[in-house]
Amino acid sequence: MKLFIDSNYLSPYAMSAFVALREKRVAFEVALVDLERAEHLAPHYAALSTTLRVPTLSDGAFHLSESSAICEYLEDRYPGTALYPSDPQHKAKAREIQAWLRSDLMPIRSERPTEVVFLKQSRPPLSDSARTASAKLFAAAQALLPAGSQSLFGAWSIADTDLALMLNRLVLAGDEVPERLAAYARMQWQRPSVQEWVTMPKSTNP
Repeated sequence: MKLFIDSNYLSPYAMSAFVALREKRVAFEVALVDLERAEHLAPHYAALSTTLRVPTLSDGAFHLSESSAICEYLEDRYPGTALYPSDPQHKAKAREIQAWLRSDLMPIRSERPTEVVFLKQSRPPLSDSARTASAKLFAAAQALLPAGSQSLFGAWSIADTDLALMLNRLVLAGDEVPERLAAYARMQWQRPSVQEWVTMPKSTNP
């Protein structure tokens, strides 16, 4: 098993796949892809990744890109910690959350990139569009997270890690975040599999 990730360990999607593998306790190697040098466009990588993106998982002769697809594959293929709730409706909702976080809220992702999360880089105040996106994120997260709960569905799922990362783009930048959501994001950040990724050496110039 091999997981291809960005060489500076800043991709939130690579992090999601990495955490999933750790939670499944599957032995795997990490292979670094230098995006700045366009190694993801090289023929040898194109033979593995149809999307030419990270992360990509190689499981023997089987290759799979896109982090949510990787998580679903690992859930179906391997035992270990459940990545998704067992209840079909909760499972569908967890997948909805993953898809939403990957396709929406672009002003937050643009103005609070993962350099803020992992390298503690400071950024200027949020624009009006980013504040609007933040309000949308807060409203959705507060509706999804049961009062008094430390997880979305009663037990950890990979959707918790993904949501915590989006919230921590704001929390770690010092932006105003509802305390209930900030506490949730901080707590989720302490999960050992997440901390392993967070504490890896990172650089914007690998």
